[in-house]
Amino acid sequence: MDYVNPNIGTIGHLLTATVPYVQYPHGMARLAPETTPGIQDRYLADRIFGFPAGPATLMASTGEISVDPARYASHYDHDFETATPYWYKVRLDDSDIEAEFTATPLAAFYRFTFPAAPHAHVSLSLRNGALEVAGPSAVSGSGSAGRGGGGGGVHDFFYAEFSRPVAGYRTWSGSNLSQEARQPGPNAGFATDFAARAGETVEIRVGISHISVEQARKNLEREIPHWTFDATKAAARAVWNRALGAIQVKGGAERQRTIFYTALYRTLGRMTDITEDGQYYSGYDHQVHSADGHDFYVDDGLWDTYRSAHPLSLLIESARQLDMVRSYIRMYQQSGWMPSFPSLSGDRAVMIGHHSTALIADVYTKGYRDFDVETAYAGMKKNATEATMLPWRRGPLTELDRVYLEKGFFPALARGETESVREVHPSEHRQAVSVTLENCYDDWCLAQVAQGLGKADDYAYFMKRAHNYANVFNQQTGFMAPRSADGQWVEGFDPKLGGGQGGRAWYAECNAWVYTWHVQHDPAGLMALMGGRENFAARLDRLFVEQPGTSKFAFLGQFPDMTGLIGMYPQGNEPAFHIPYLFDYCGQPWKTQQRVRQIMDVWFGDGPLGICGDEDGGAMSSWYVLSAMGFYPVSPGQPAYEIGSPLFEETRITLDKGKVFTITARNVSAQNKYIQSATLNGKAWDKPWFAHADLASGGTLVLVMGPRPNPAWGSAPEAAPPSMSR
Repeated sequence: MDYVNPNIGTIGHLLTATVPYVQYPHGMARLAPETTPGIQDRYLADRIFGFPAGPATLMASTGEISVDPARYASHYDHDFETATPYWYKVRLDDSDIEAEFTATPLAAFYRFTFPAAPHAHVSLSLRNGALEVAGPSAVSGSGSAGRGGGGGGVHDFFYAEFSRPVAGYRTWSGSNLSQEARQPGPNAGFATDFAARAGETVEIRVGISHISVEQARKNLEREIPHWTFDATKAAARAVWNRALGAIQVKGGAERQRTIFYTALYRTLGRMTDITEDGQYYSGYDHQVHSADGHDFYVDDGLWDTYRSAHPLSLLIESARQLDMVRSYIRMYQQSGWMPSFPSLSGDRAVMIGHHSTALIADVYTKGYRDFDVETAYAGMKKNATEATMLPWRRGPLTELDRVYLEKGFFPALARGETESVREVHPSEHRQAVSVTLENCYDDWCLAQVAQGLGKADDYAYFMKRAHNYANVFNQQTGFMAPRSADGQWVEGFDPKLGGGQGGRAWYAECNAWVYTWHVQHDPAGLMALMGGRENFAARLDRLFVEQPGTSKFAFLGQFPDMTGLIGMYPQGNEPAFHIPYLFDYCGQPWKTQQRVRQIMDVWFGDGPLGICGDEDGGAMSSWYVLSAMGFYPVSPGQPAYEIGSPLFEETRITLDKGKVFTITARNVSAQNKYIQSATLNGKAWDKPWFAHADLASGGTLVLVMGPRPNPAWGSAPEAAPPSMSR
C-alpha cells in the first residue's frame, strides 16, 4: 500500500492526465480534488475549488459568504499534501484549513480542521441540479455533474450529514442569496456560517446514488453508520492492502515497486461498477435495471481494456470478471445489443470493434463457464452479423457493412471521392483498415466460443471471416492498406502520414506502421504474408527505429494518441501493446526481452509524468503490471501468455481458491534482462510462452537471467506461441 503514488501520471504527455482518486477497488465513490478548470494537467493546477459529493461540490472556507463557488477556491501546495488510494489530506493555503477525505464503495467521509475564524463555511454547490436542507444537520440533492465532478450527463443523487447542526445556513439559486430550504437550481448552493475555534473540526458524511436521495441516505447509513473517520480510513486501507496483496513482488528497485503497485491500483480502480444492489455491471451505454427496477449507469472502455486490463483481472479477481460477463448478458437482454464500447450518454457507441466478444471469449476459453454461455453467444453473434461496424455508431448494417460481408474488407473512400454514406461519423470517418482488422479478430474470438459449444457451421463461418486481415495486406507496400469498394487499392497511400487526423480515414488513432501488426490472433499467418520469420523480424526491427519523416511536432499534431514513441512504436496507445511480444513468434524472443525492458524503463516513471499516454481505464497500467511480472496475453481468447522479461526476483500471484503461481527470475537486474534458460513446474522449458492452465493450477516458472541474449532459448519454430495458422 505504501508504494502507491496516485499522483503518477497527473501530468499528461499530450492528452489526458490521470486523477488521484481515493476510492475502494472498483468503487462508485471516486474522490479527488476538483482543481482549476481548464488546467488538464491536474498536478500543475494552482487551486482547489472543492471536493466531490456525488453531483455536488463540497468545500470549506473562511471569510465572507458568497453565491459564487469560485470565491471559495484556495491555493494549495503538493508539499503539504498526502495522496493515497484510501485517504487524501491537503492544506488549503488561503484559509489555512486542513481538508481530509476517505471513502467506502458508495459513500464519502470528509473532515475539515479550521483555524480561528469569525466566519467559517462548509458549502455545497451544483452547477446543474437542485438541493434541499433535509434536516437540522442534513442536506440532499441531485444533479448532472458526472462522477468526481467531472461532467458526463449522468443524473446522480446525494445525501450529506454534518457533524454539527447547520443552523445559520444560507442557500442560493443563481445569484439570489436566501435562507430557503429548497433551491431548484441551476447553480444551486448551500453554505453554513459559524464562528470557528482554532483546531475545530467539522465532518461530513455523504452517501451517493444513481437511484434517489433516499437510496443515497440508505447507502450512507449502511456504509458509514457512525462518526468514525479514522476507522473508516483504516478500513479502506485494509481493503486496498488485501486487493494489492493479490500480487506480491520481491526485489527490484523501490522506484519499480512504486510504479508497479500504483499501476495495479489504477487497474483495480478503473471502473465505477459496484452497484447499489451488490452486483457488478460494465459498459456505460445503458441504464441497467436491477431486480427491483432500479437503474444504474456503469462503465468499461472495452476498446482499451480487453487487451490487458481484463486478462489481468481474470487472474486475480475471476469472480468479478464472471459478474461482469453476466452483466453484459443482461445488457444484451435489455437493449437488444451486446455492448461494445459505449458512450456515457448512451446514444452512440465509441471506437471500433465488438470487443465484448474478446472479453467473453477470453473468460470462456480460460475455463470460466459459470454464466449463460448460449445467451452470451447469441448476443455476440448478433453483433457480428447484424450490427454496423462503423466507428462511433450503433445500429443495423449499412451498405459499407454489406461490402465487408461480400468481399471481406471494409471499404475506404477512393481517392477524390466525397463521403456519401450518411451513417459515417463526420469526424471519425470510416477507419476502414482498422475496422477490418479489429472485426476479424473479434470473429476469431467468436469462433472459439462456437467451437466450444459444438456449433460447427458457425465455427467454420467465423474462422473464415477471421482470415479477412489478409484482404487488406498489400504485398507491394508490405502494409495493411485501404481498398475502395471496387477492390482497388486506394491511390496515394502513405503508411506514415496518410488518413488525415489520427489516420481516421483508414485507421484508428494510429498509422499503418502500427496497425499492420494488428493480427493478434494469427501472427503466424501475418508472418507468412511478410515472407517468413526473418522478414517478419526485420520489419519489427525497423518499426522500432523508423522516424516520423516530418517534425515530431507535426507528427504528434496529426497523431496525438501516438505518444511514448520508440521509432514508430507508440506505447501511449493500445493498438501497439502486443507488438513487442511478437518477436516470440519469429524465433527471436531475446528482442522481446530487450524491448519490453526498454519500454518499462523509458516510458513509465514514478512521478507526475510517469504514464506516457492516456490511462484509458487501467489499460496502460495493466500493460505495465503484466510486463513487469514477465508475461503478456498477445491474443485474449487464446489461453496462453507470451514471456517477456520480469523486473522482480520473485512475483507471487494468488489465484482462485488460494492457488499461487510464482515467477522466479534468478540473477535478474537492469543488465541481466535476457533469459538463459527456464523451467516450468520443475521441468525444462524452452518455449517463450506458457498456457493459462499452467498458471491457473498454480506452480512455478523459473527464469535464469543473464546480461547477453541466448539466441538458442525459445527460438525453434515449433516453440512459437499458438496462432490461428499454426
